[in-house]
Amino acid sequence: MERLGTGIGWRPEIADAVERMPGIDWVEAVAENVCPGHLPDSLRRLRERGVTVVPHGVSLGLGGADRPDAGRLTALAERAEALGSPLVTEHIAFVRAGGPLTASPHLEAGHLLPVPRTRDALDVLCENVRIAQDALPVPLAVENIAALICWPGEEMTEGQFLYDLADRTGVRLLIDVANLHTNHVNRGEDPSKALAELPLEAIAYVHVAGGVERDGVWHDSHAHPVPRPVLDILTDLASRVSPPGVLLERDENFPEPAELGNELSAIRRALEAGAVERVKTELRSAAGATAARRTEPEGVGAERFGEAGAGRQERTRGDGELLGAAALGRPSKARGGDGEPLVGVRATGREGARGARGEAPAGAGAARRGDETGAAGATRGAFGLPPQEGADEARQRLGLAQAALLSALVAGTPVPEGFEGARVGVQARALAAKRADVVAKVAPELPVILGEEYRSAFLGYAQTHPMTDGYRRDALTFAEHLLSTGRPGDTRELREWWLERSGPKPRSRRPADRLARATRRVLLRR
Repeated sequence: MERLGTGIGWRPEIADAVERMPGIDWVEAVAENVCPGHLPDSLRRLRERGVTVVPHGVSLGLGGADRPDAGRLTALAERAEALGSPLVTEHIAFVRAGGPLTASPHLEAGHLLPVPRTRDALDVLCENVRIAQDALPVPLAVENIAALICWPGEEMTEGQFLYDLADRTGVRLLIDVANLHTNHVNRGEDPSKALAELPLEAIAYVHVAGGVERDGVWHDSHAHPVPRPVLDILTDLASRVSPPGVLLERDENFPEPAELGNELSAIRRALEAGAVERVKTELRSAAGATAARRTEPEGVGAERFGEAGAGRQERTRGDGELLGAAALGRPSKARGGDGEPLVGVRATGREGARGARGEAPAGAGAARRGDETGAAGATRGAFGLPPQEGADEARQRLGLAQAALLSALVAGTPVPEGFEGARVGVQARALAAKRADVVAKVAPELPVILGEEYRSAFLGYAQTHPMTDGYRRDALTFAEHLLSTGRPGDTRELREWWLERSGPKPRSRRPADRLARATRRVLLRR
């Protein structure tokens, strides 16, 4: 994996500061906010200086029940090519639900929601990741997300889920240590245990970010300084492996450039502390091995190596399961039904594309702990065989579960059985608040027109109007709702704003046309 170094999330609000900041090796830009044909001048200048730019997608929904949208994949590929990126990243999350698969209304979350750690969800996610890998011109890395809520009946820990995903697909991992901290506070999960179970060799880079705790719930806000517990998790990770890259995320409440620089310095110190511990561990291990050899009778060491030398190269993850060749970065051989190597077999299709991109073949390594071994998965992918029987049923089961949860979060339907109602309520309120904030950004005229009434009006609207498309459409629908209900009292300015944006094209700005519209308004008021 390419060494990236230390980076920061590029945002328009801090673009100038990022360009002047010393020691920035690379930046990450939200893919959906970049237009390939009209790159921001700041990103172009960074590229010309040799700074790597990685597009980071937020809307693909790889963890959803539906297969990835071809248009979204094409758009992500275009951004990777326009930026000359060595890889692209997305999230292990679902962002929408409903539709034809579940015969229910289509709903948008406007947020990254957690995937249940079940065999069904893993099967669906693996297929979706492979579809994305086929469509992208560079390797894909996927990120663990933060969560406020827990799915009932989960079958794996986060580390096991990520391990199996990487082992079956060869996908790289983007590990967000702030999200590990969030899940520790909100779900009681041990970050150290998660790190112990990860295939560390699959890590592409690491995210570091701040958050805030309110009423016993940690919110991964990306709008606050990085807290000490997050830096401690970063040190723990760096004590196990040297990550190819580390990036500071900040999305709101941007501080002065000097403060961002201080946070980057703290991140570097955390990495250095972890590297010192890693070297100490390696030295202790080497000294122990040397001492053991010196105390062995002559010839015993050679005999032992002959019997179990290969075993010295093997490692286990947290639950004791043997790590496979793919997780250890070693090549593995495909074998036939009699256990003999398949000689002369050339990878085709998806496997050939992965090899060209430097990715591990799908299913290589340790056997999957489910109903299909890693070898069987690799064979299925290499020869273009159809997916397992029941794959569509797994999608439908996952789709129904996700639609029920999302409907409870954004449409006020009953909380599905097994979920903690209070936590679902916290998440629902957080989604509505975020929705109001984002609409205010994409349509900044609305808070100006409505004044202090904007937020209460929008939150009231959101309770009965789930989002079914993007935020810009949501802004128009909100305005339509206000106009239809006669709010605010004087709707003229709001009506003008809505008419300007709701038609197939903007209304004419010619003086004669504007005068005609003004005349009609006067006549209508008489």
